[in-house]
Parts: sequence; structure tokens; C-alpha cells
Amino acid sequence: MQRSQMGEVTDALARSFFDDPFVLYISPEDERRRRGLDAFMHVAARYALRHGHIHTTPGDPLGGAIWLPPGEAPARTLGLLRAGMLSIVPRIGLAATMRMTKALNKMDDVHKKEMTRAHWYLWILGVEPERQGQGVGSELISPTLRRADSENLPCYLETAKERNLTFYRKHGFEVVQELQVARDAPPLWTMLREPVR
Repeated sequence: MQRSQMGEVTDALARSFFDDPFVLYISPEDERRRRGLDAFMHVAARYALRHGHIHTTPGDPLGGAIWLPPGEAPARTLGLLRAGMLSIVPRIGLAATMRMTKALNKMDDVHKKEMTRAHWYLWILGVEPERQGQGVGSELISPTLRRADSENLPCYLETAKERNLTFYRKHGFEVVQELQVARDAPPLWTMLREPVR
């Protein structure tokens, strides 16, 4: 991704996550969720430009894959604050911020326990809703999967959409565990892909 494409890529990512069960749990009100997603995707993109990388499609961005490399995952609190994480709070409100903080801390704890070796972390993958199921997601993640294979490194991710499990399995990921970050939260799945030689 070129820096000049950041707005288009983050807009596409925000649209792709609007109906995500985990995001709905964090911020159930449509307008607050829309504003929060816009802010969060900008924060994640700014963070990734400093600590990782972002792939998008040639021409008009149809989505994005945000990856953090070995030694940089999960995202660090100080780096997120520098990238503007606090800007999300007024957009989603205090209750949603508390849910988000608790959930992200739980996810980070699980991530650190499951991945004690060097790995690539697929932090965010999103495709414009009307282009999902057309191979765009595969196009977005393939370059880093090939790189991980060449470096003999695993890849790790979390997803909150059960239908995504089939897509990720097609690319060599397997479920590590199903977890709930809170009693009233939807399930999340952690997934691991061992390098292909």
C-alpha cells in the first residue's frame, strides 16, 4: 500500500468489518460503530506503516491485509497510543471502549500464550463487502504467506466469523482454539498456519 492510498484502504476495511460479530459486540449502535471502525482502521494502518506492512489490490483498493512481522505482534499499547488509539473513545463511548479494552487484552494474552515462537501475524484482513468471495482476500494475503514460507515461519490470526474458517483453512490455517473474551461476547477462533516447504 502506498501512503496516499491509506484513506481508501481504511475505508474499505471499515466497511468490511461493519457486520463482524466481534465489532457488533463492542459497539452495537450503527453510527457509533461506523465512526469507531473508521477511527480504528486509521490507527491500525498508521501503526502498521511503522511496525509492519499493508497489502492492497492494484489500482482501486478493494481491501487490505495488515500484517505484523516477527517480534512486533501483538500490537503494543504505546505504539497504538502514538498512532491515535485514544481518538476512538469519543466515537464509540465509554462502555464500548471498556468492552474493547477488555476484549483486546484477553486476545493479546491468548496470542502470547499460543505463539511463543517467531511468527507473522495477520492482524486485519478485509475486503469490500460486494467483492467478498471473489478471490480478493487470497490476493491480499498470498504475498506474506509466501514470504513466511520462505522464512520457514508460521502465521497466526483471530477471526470472529465462522464462515471465514473455510477461507483460512484453504490457505493452510487450522483452528487452535475457540474462545470467548467475555461471557456475553461472540466466539472468536485463533488460527495457526505452519510454513509450507
